[in-house]
Amino acid sequence: MKKIVGTVTAQERDEIQSLYERKNGLAELARILTAENAQLYDRLVKDMSETATKFQNWWDEMARKYQWEGVENGHWEIDFSDCSIYLVTAE
Repeated sequence: MKKIVGTVTAQERDEIQSLYERKNGLAELARILTAENAQLYDRLVKDMSETATKFQNWWDEMARKYQWEGVENGHWEIDFSDCSIYLVTAE
């Protein structure tokens, strides 16, 4: 089930969209990169970790700022087209 719980500004949307695209790009790169190139592999792992942390920090910061409703085992999603934030649950 999806329920709208708020919105963010266009600038805030752009921040999370950039992180989302970077996170997905790094995940794609991880699928094709082997550990044979240790230096590149180590950098990829580091970038993935840093990006995941920034991604989660954005959600945590926005949740505090806007006081979005949340539930256990639920998560938030953003609609990049209109900056809406949805609470997604299994129900």
